[in-house]
Amino acid sequence: MTAIHLHNTLTNRLEPLDPIRKGEVHMYTCGPTVYDFAHIGNFRTFVFQDVLRRFLQSRKYRVLQVMNLTDVDDRIIQKAAAAKISIREYTEKYVQAFLEDMDALHLEAPEELVRATDHIEDMVALIERLQKKGLTYNSEGSIYYSIAKFPHYGRLSKIDLAGMKTGVRVDVDQYEKENARDFALWKAPKPGEHFWETRIGPGRPGWHIECSAMAMKYLGDTLDIHTGGVDLAFPHHENEIAQSEAATGHPFVRLWLHAEHLIIDGEKMSKSLGNFYTLRDLFTKGHKPSTIRFLLLSVPYRRQLNFTSDSLKQAESSVARLRNFVSRLKAEQFPAGSSADIRKRAEKAETDFDAGLAGDLNTALALAAVFDLVRDINTAMDRGEFLQQDAPRVIAAMEKVDGILAVLAEDDDEKLAKLGFAPDKPRISPEQVEALIEERNAAKKRRDFKRSDDIRQQLADSGIIVEDTKDGSVRWKYK
Repeated sequence: MTAIHLHNTLTNRLEPLDPIRKGEVHMYTCGPTVYDFAHIGNFRTFVFQDVLRRFLQSRKYRVLQVMNLTDVDDRIIQKAAAAKISIREYTEKYVQAFLEDMDALHLEAPEELVRATDHIEDMVALIERLQKKGLTYNSEGSIYYSIAKFPHYGRLSKIDLAGMKTGVRVDVDQYEKENARDFALWKAPKPGEHFWETRIGPGRPGWHIECSAMAMKYLGDTLDIHTGGVDLAFPHHENEIAQSEAATGHPFVRLWLHAEHLIIDGEKMSKSLGNFYTLRDLFTKGHKPSTIRFLLLSVPYRRQLNFTSDSLKQAESSVARLRNFVSRLKAEQFPAGSSADIRKRAEKAETDFDAGLAGDLNTALALAAVFDLVRDINTAMDRGEFLQQDAPRVIAAMEKVDGILAVLAEDDDEKLAKLGFAPDKPRISPEQVEALIEERNAAKKRRDFKRSDDIRQQLADSGIIVEDTKDGSVRWKYK
């Protein structure tokens, strides 16, 4: 079995996965800031994290994944204050929406899904540790981290600190990239804004201290893996390293993994350009959860993903091809017997799929192995060379890879219905299709051609293509 190697942003090279605890991986994944619905750029990263998690589990690792929900930052406080409601009340809608979106895309739930507002005491304690080490300073009720006192600052993002002015600071959570500044660990309250009364004074935490405190509370001083979008490498993850390693004296993370940007039709996604999409925007346009998941995982995470109408159509076609292949294996009758060559072909597909993912989660290479198998077995079935006892082995191979892909389940309509989206044409199950085909065959035998044609039309209206073969058998597939 191919050893797992992943690209470490910190060292800028492929490195073997070497967990601190044998057979166990501690992984922290940056979740959404719940001031609004998460967009598809966010979900590109969340799907990558899910593929990583599922792959590690397929290798029999016990995964302890912690994902944060940032439910306090400048935007949330401002929006909650404007709405005259509490932070928890404002964010609850978006937390629930995120959980529903996760379910729609078959994202496995992390072992710990943690809210920043539930961990204020942990953040205060971490800030106190940094204060005792002389790494902070106070100004107008806020507490800042002095990055000049952390000599390794900039290693992750490779930012050039030459000429940086000591003491220049930033108080907002979002600030200009490539602009290193001392950052706020604790922010003094502003009139009308929510704040906490604590040992270090009234206020609320800065964005960066939240993740450090929560990651180390659940995963220990050193994490095996930390993931996020490439836009978080600086300043967020850089600042996490500075405050965590300064507090503990230990390396914070062994492997840093960052997903590249998603762009729309070759352009950066932006509300001002009118190309900003949430999952629900795409569902409204008639796109299926499985289609979106497939597209988001189809491009390796370190390559930019260009999200277009054509790529969505191609993803929908790819999912349909996989589902039709499995349906054919389950429904069609083949000659009795088995073939050692077919068994070897299925094993090779599994091995190549696994090897593709072991090489820095190269999903494109992994998918190529799957579609090569689909092509070869379909060809064997068309030629009458595929035998009945080989079907379970190939089905097992498809189910194994779908443990990571998670696109074969015929549940798009169910997922959409849970979110209030009714499908244009309810999809009928393979069992229902088989029953209608049997009824059609019986109608043809008794020469009731009207009923036979009616059933064929009923199937066509439900998105089923029926093919009568030369040998008298019937094949069908979803459009």
